[in-house]
Amino acid sequence: MQSTIPSPSVSAKHPRGLYVLFFTEMWERFSYYGMRAILILFLLDKVRGGMGLSEAESGAIYGLYVSSVYLLSLPGGWLADNVLGQRKAIWYGGIVIMLGHIILAIPSGPGVFYTGLAFVAVGTGLLKPNISSIVSELYPEGGARRDAAFSIFYMGINTGSFLGQLVVSYLGEKVNWHAGFGAAAVAMFLGLVAYRALGPKYLQDKGMYPKAQEKQPSGEAAKSNSTLTIVLTLATVAFIAFLSFTGRIDLSTATGIAQAMGIIIPAITVIYFINILVAGGLNTVEKKRVVVLMVFFLGAALFWSGFEQAGSSLNIFADRYTDRDYWGWTMPAGWFQNYNPAYILIFAAPLASLWIYLAKRNLNPATPVKFGIGILLMGLGFLVMVFGANAVIQSLPQTTRVSGSFLIFTYLFHTLGELCLSPVGLSVFTKLAPRQYLSQLMGIWFVATSFGNLIAGLFAGNFDENNVEQMPDLFMSVVWFSLVTGSLFIIFSKPIKKWMGGIE
Repeated sequence: MQSTIPSPSVSAKHPRGLYVLFFTEMWERFSYYGMRAILILFLLDKVRGGMGLSEAESGAIYGLYVSSVYLLSLPGGWLADNVLGQRKAIWYGGIVIMLGHIILAIPSGPGVFYTGLAFVAVGTGLLKPNISSIVSELYPEGGARRDAAFSIFYMGINTGSFLGQLVVSYLGEKVNWHAGFGAAAVAMFLGLVAYRALGPKYLQDKGMYPKAQEKQPSGEAAKSNSTLTIVLTLATVAFIAFLSFTGRIDLSTATGIAQAMGIIIPAITVIYFINILVAGGLNTVEKKRVVVLMVFFLGAALFWSGFEQAGSSLNIFADRYTDRDYWGWTMPAGWFQNYNPAYILIFAAPLASLWIYLAKRNLNPATPVKFGIGILLMGLGFLVMVFGANAVIQSLPQTTRVSGSFLIFTYLFHTLGELCLSPVGLSVFTKLAPRQYLSQLMGIWFVATSFGNLIAGLFAGNFDENNVEQMPDLFMSVVWFSLVTGSLFIIFSKPIKKWMGGIE
């Protein structure tokens, strides 16, 4: 495998392969975020050909879909590590995503629609963790330069997000829902063309071969690994069956399934981490780093549970309670979500440069501190929404619509929090993960997003159009949650950093 460590004369440059991945991910995120911007509105719509579901059902289905998209990153990472290699996983995943959006573009009944959602979820599970893994392979030297690369890569994600939410929201809300879904299919096709045309030249052999071929637990370790996996899986199945039998979960409704997934996702994650720690063939240093990844997983899951309200509760707030009329034209509700990628395009590069500037002066905040700051900023955004919700209540009974500035400032704080946590989190997972488990642990990183998205969907199901007075307390609960969690990350940053074993 060729080295990608730059010579001193070009140390500030990034390999062209980064930009191949940038554009591939940009079009994939166009399709995902564009469709996500209209999904819950389509599920709630009773007038323009939507599903006409209740808030609880819509929130549950939304949460199940967006959580499945990221949960399937775990088997997607396993397939890449053990069977396909990252490059093939990205290619096949993109094709399945495109087919899913084509299915969604066909006006049909619920069965066909849910099939389309399933295709998109499966394809994203194959593509998402593996494209990030290849980014890390371009920077084997690690350091702040890799962090900067992930911030550049993150700009591709958010360029796609901005364009997708702009185009798909307009088509979905102003033309018809299925036209919006069809635009997402076109975007994924463009991503596949770029990847196929430029990948072989600029990525060379990066991600071509399964990582498990490079290092495998052998002998008794491999046997123990398989046995433990079977035992823990059977225990999980038995536990779920017990919860269903005792009536603690109801698998006959979308809401019940979503609540069950709120138990299943953490269980899967705990089983996976135990499996790696006990039977993964790791040394002591690697085990400590995996424990640190567990801590970062928890922090990321808590962050995304608030941040991903953008597509659920904050989207409902934009649709029902925000003044969107400008000179006789009503702005699509989904366009408010575009403040997030727009802010990222503005702030990502300066913040990436700031990390490098601080690192050169030994002032760069430790990764746990960045996580804590990110979570606190997310909570600050919800504090703005508490004021927005109170403004809605105070405007009654004359009107229920308030200025869009509440959402605009909320997305500003959320974006700054995201830039503190997400690119750094992506990077630290690639640094701390044992090489033979790289794609799988990247999948675990996205499982954190899965869990957060599921909570975001269930949270939106609590919105009752006939009980507006509940909104301030709902938003305030997120504020307190964020304050406690963010503070704990900052307080315990030193012991967490120590277990990272010198990796920043």
